[in-house]
Amino acid sequence: MLERLRAARTNQDGFTLIELLIVVVILGVLAGVVVFAVQAFNDEGKNAACKTDLKTVQTAVEAYYAHEHAYPGTLQLLKDGNYIKDLPDPDAPYTITYNAGTGAVTAACA
Repeated sequence: MLERLRAARTNQDGFTLIELLIVVVILGVLAGVVVFAVQAFNDEGKNAACKTDLKTVQTAVEAYYAHEHAYPGTLQLLKDGNYIKDLPDPDAPYTITYNAGTGAVTAACA
């Protein structure tokens, strides 16, 4: 019986430790490539969000001016007057600045 078990084990094929390590290394390299590729898409999304927020605030300022015949003193007046639903996120990776004298809205997109 012992001989039969040994004979059965000699015919078993399996992966060696080196083969498994090579597969793990290849998977690690592929994962690294994917992470850097996805990061580029994330940056494009931040730029698109910046441009969208800029256009939204510009439109709200112009709507306020058309209705009130003066530019708002602060962006908060746009929200209070229901010209804009929400102000741009202050924690966003970009900044939107407003000049109350000229009504100019600019953005520093990263």
